[in-house]
This record gives sequence, C-alpha cells and structure tokens, in this order.
Amino acid sequence: MAGAWLKPAATVPGLEIAGLVDIRRENAERRREEFGLTRAVVGTDLRAMLKAVKPDIVFDVTVPESHCGVVTQALRNGCHVLGEKPMADSMTNARRMLAAARKSRRIYAVTQNYRYNAQIQALRQVAHSGRIGDVTTVHCDFFLGPHFGGFREQMDHVLLLDMAIHTFDAIRFVSGQSAAAVYARDWNPAGSWFRHGASAVATFEMTGGVVATYRGSWCAQGMSTPWNSQWRVLGSRGTATWDGAGEVKAQAQKGRKGFVREMADVPVTVRPVAHSGHDALIREFV
Repeated sequence: MAGAWLKPAATVPGLEIAGLVDIRRENAERRREEFGLTRAVVGTDLRAMLKAVKPDIVFDVTVPESHCGVVTQALRNGCHVLGEKPMADSMTNARRMLAAARKSRRIYAVTQNYRYNAQIQALRQVAHSGRIGDVTTVHCDFFLGPHFGGFREQMDHVLLLDMAIHTFDAIRFVSGQSAAAVYARDWNPAGSWFRHGASAVATFEMTGGVVATYRGSWCAQGMSTPWNSQWRVLGSRGTATWDGAGEVKAQAQKGRKGFVREMADVPVTVRPVAHSGHDALIREFV
C-alpha cells in the first residue's frame, strides 16, 4: 500500500518525504531505493523518527490494528495525519483517535479515494441536478471474490471494515447526506476463504430522509461486479444508474398517458478529473 501513496506523493508541489518507518527496516530501505528518496531517513521507531525529522504530516499506511497507536502518537507530536482506511479496528480506538485529534487541534483524515472518480462525480451531479427530482433511495451491490492472502483474510468484519466503507462513503458523497442510523449484519458463508465477515447487508437512514441499501460479498464466485459497486439512485421523477465501470445513465418522467408514465433519457456529462484516487486525496489534504 505504501507504493500507492509514495508514487503520487512525489508529484505534489512542495511535499517532501522526510522519513520512512517500518517494523522491518529492510522494507523501508527498499521503498526509499524504489522511489529514489535519497534524503529520507529510515527507521523502525516512530517516536524517534518524529523527534528526528519533525514532520508536518504523517501518512499512516499501517495495518488496521496499528492505526490507533500511530495516529495518536503523531497527533501528540503536533503532526497532521492522513491515514488508510479503516479508521480503526474498534469503536473504542476510533473514539480515542478522534479525542486525540480534537485535543491536538490537528487534522486527522481517513482516505476515501472512491469519490475521486469521474463517473461517480457525474452520478452525484445528476442526482443533485433536479432532473430526476428529489433523491429518495440509493441501492448499491458489490460482489467479488479476491484472494489477497495476508492480514485481510484474518480480519474480523473484513468486508465491512476494509471494503464496504468505500461504498458507504460514496453513498454520503452521492446523496449529499450523512448516516443517521444503520442496521447491518455480516456473516461468513460456507466456502469463504476469509476468517470472518466476508458477506454483509446494510440499510442506512440518512440525515435528509434518503434510505440507502448495500448488499455485498468478498467471497462471491463468478458474475462479479466492478470494485465501485453497481448503483441505482431513485428520485421522485426518475432514476440514475451506474454499473460501476461504464457510463452513467438516467431517465426521468416526460409525460403521462392514462396510467402510463412516459420516460425520457436524461443526458449525463462525465467531466474528466485532473487527479484521481490517492493522487487527488493527497493533493487535497496537503
């Protein structure tokens, strides 16, 4: 994951990688060489690194169970922090991290790179344009079967914590509303190669009245959806859809003949984005 950060970070004006920390020094040294970071200090102790280089920002790309310790230590040392998702491995740790950010008066943000996508921005635009009326409902489906190996296959609630949160954040982005209440259930189906929670369903009540649903699995064999999920946004006058990979489509009520409502295609403009994914995230944070 560090590579997905270091590559775009190298293109951000005024940003210099001052140090690399890893519990295995050879990993940090390999990254320093790979990305030509000749001026970066390498070490295995975060506290010592913070004292040595006094950075403005810490990028936390550790495994989930390490996030709380890394983030709170960086904040206590006066650093802003941009961290990988999930925010934490428990609600207790998440609250501890939030309290540390407030006390330090520094910015702590969690990466949600899926909203920096031209198609999902187009979906948001048509949802808020009024052309399909007021948004009432959002449905998202996600079905894939990746074999990662490593820590993900041992995580608790792996789908909800490590992947579904991308879609949950995208629901906030598209609807323009935050979650007010949620019912969610995860389980581990027979045949799953994950230890826990590879499938899940969730229903959100949003702050502005929108209801959103999510259905997903990380051990779904065949008939895969794209990583962005498949989307259906229902409005009071029409519907917008996105298959997660191709074009965004929309239809709205044109007229009425008796009991039949005539529908017409709504043009959707997808505007290219100058920066996407982690590149856009890091630039916006800096």
